[in-house]
Amino acid sequence: MPETSKKKVLLVITKSNFGGAQKYVYDLATSMPGELFEVCVAFGEGGELEEKLNSVGVRTTKIDSLQRDVSVLKDFSVFFELIRIFRKEKPDVVHLNSTKVGGIGALAGRLCHIPKIIFTAHGWAFNEKRSVVSKVIIAFLQWMTVILSHTTIAVSQKTADQILAFPFVNKNKIKVIYNGVTNINFMTRDEARRALLGNNLSKTSTGTPLQTQSQSVWIGTISELHSNKGIDIALTAFAEIVKKYPKTIYIIIGNGEEKSNLENQIINLGLANKVFLIGFITDAKKYLKAFDIFTLTSRTEALPYVILEAGLAELPIVASRVGGIPEIINSPDIGLLVPIGEKAPQAIAEAIEKLLSNPEHAKTLGQNLKRRIVQNFSQEKMHTETFALYK
Repeated sequence: MPETSKKKVLLVITKSNFGGAQKYVYDLATSMPGELFEVCVAFGEGGELEEKLNSVGVRTTKIDSLQRDVSVLKDFSVFFELIRIFRKEKPDVVHLNSTKVGGIGALAGRLCHIPKIIFTAHGWAFNEKRSVVSKVIIAFLQWMTVILSHTTIAVSQKTADQILAFPFVNKNKIKVIYNGVTNINFMTRDEARRALLGNNLSKTSTGTPLQTQSQSVWIGTISELHSNKGIDIALTAFAEIVKKYPKTIYIIIGNGEEKSNLENQIINLGLANKVFLIGFITDAKKYLKAFDIFTLTSRTEALPYVILEAGLAELPIVASRVGGIPEIINSPDIGLLVPIGEKAPQAIAEAIEKLLSNPEHAKTLGQNLKRRIVQNFSQEKMHTETFALYK
């Protein structure tokens, strides 16, 4: 195919860390057929996404004023920076990711007459714990993003249903495309545990040695440490678990703004020798088989990659019944879902105890979940459906 017939695709995202939205952008940017697409990724704050893209030769560009926090002056600067980038790059497709850049980017794209503006809703910020006024403002801005975009990709049916409840949203502009995963080169259980027990990971943020816990039952999660992820809820539940199952420990891989609060909670609950905040690990999914049980006790989610990855590792899962998670774990024969709210800690503790008391049942759940993910949540399917929108 001649060079001139390639579609120019500009992927735009606010931050360049490596959460779910960044993983999505990386997967798309590195999987586009070179004979069909020319890709560039634009972002604000630098981080692991930038490093990964540069290492594989994907072109990137910085939006200097772009940051997650709201700043009227900086947001105006972002708007004009995007117009400059759009005019310079002349993309056929602008694919926006994340709440912050979505609205600004969609408006800038319309003013620059971009042929196709796509916005992926990785979740709606109005679902987060905020003031009523903040929720109303955010809901309006996200509604405007959908109105201004030519197509909105919802990563779950729940995500789609929420925005379709808004006025004047054309259902034909909303496309549900599930996140997808491919084969992961997991470490074996023993390899992963040795790696986590070794060298600079041998002590957690509370200073407690982890080496002595190699023979324990490991409950674990991989999560950013912020309030949406509900790690505090899981800790309250785990405090009850260790009373009946003293050989269990809880491993938390990830970093974030709630770290100090979680450290204090761990100490206050008397769990300093039982809960280990490992911190950020590059390519953390490779370590998943170190765990016997995986938890994701979020207050809000869209369709989390980490559930899919834990499923590929055949782990039994205890997760919140929020967002698109029930679209993955759609049967009690696949995993255990728990409610959010006041009863969540008790429900989590009961679900974990059910798995601990019946290891064979736990193993079956993990096997069933893996089959479902392989059949319904493949990366190939996600790419095919997404790239079709670009064309």
